[in-house]
Amino acid sequence: MRTLAIIIEYDGTNFSGWQIQPNARTVQETIEQSLYKLTNQNHRIFGAGRTDAGVHARGQVAHAIIDEGFTIPEDKIDVAINSKLPKDIRIVKSKIFSSEFHARFDAIAREYSYTLALRESVFSRHFTTYYKYHLDFHKLSEAATFFVGKHDYTTFSKLNESTRSYICDIEECYWEKLDDYHYRLHIKADRFVYGMVRALTGTMLEFAGGRMTKDNLKSALLHKNRSLCPALAEPQGLVLEKVYYSNKFQKELDMIIKQTIIDTR
Repeated sequence: MRTLAIIIEYDGTNFSGWQIQPNARTVQETIEQSLYKLTNQNHRIFGAGRTDAGVHARGQVAHAIIDEGFTIPEDKIDVAINSKLPKDIRIVKSKIFSSEFHARFDAIAREYSYTLALRESVFSRHFTTYYKYHLDFHKLSEAATFFVGKHDYTTFSKLNESTRSYICDIEECYWEKLDDYHYRLHIKADRFVYGMVRALTGTMLEFAGGRMTKDNLKSALLHKNRSLCPALAEPQGLVLEKVYYSNKFQKELDMIIKQTIIDTR
């Protein structure tokens, strides 16, 4: 048995998230259907992160177990799969590992971005969240510092019975001012629980708008109570940027990404 790893980008606007669910269009099922069309075999795809409905990805990683019946040449796999996919999903690159590789369980960190727009635009509405209220960028940046480090993020999550632990270690959490009308959150952690980035974003916006205090933030982190979390930020500003692995896998994944960039110049 061999393991096929794929790096994927997708526009999540018209998907009900990554994970397969009844009577809904999902990224996972769409890719599995494309593989079936190519091979006449069922291949289960496992993703590194289960993005919500409307959430996008620039660097999602997934894997599937393949056998001798999978005869597509390695350097043609991404082209072949893309030929069967809709235009809102693209396989950036693929790699076959002879050793075991698990996109989710071998990941050591994940990085997301969240982009805010202070004025509306029809051209960016699917990839930014319009924020119509007053926003203090300095307070927004201050709020981000509260979440760096290892904490229990029960308060900032959706209930998921399969989640055994809500402890996550956030390595980076900061806001970047792109221009006078656009701000972008960068956040990287060893893991994220269900709804966490949108919950944290919504909380930081409440603090920056003067509707939460420092004591409110500290209390929300301490008490593990979902009722202390404000409404989740809208999904369209959120992008899964990159999934990180140990050196054993990361070097090869980075190499194929760099080769893709060279090939498309």
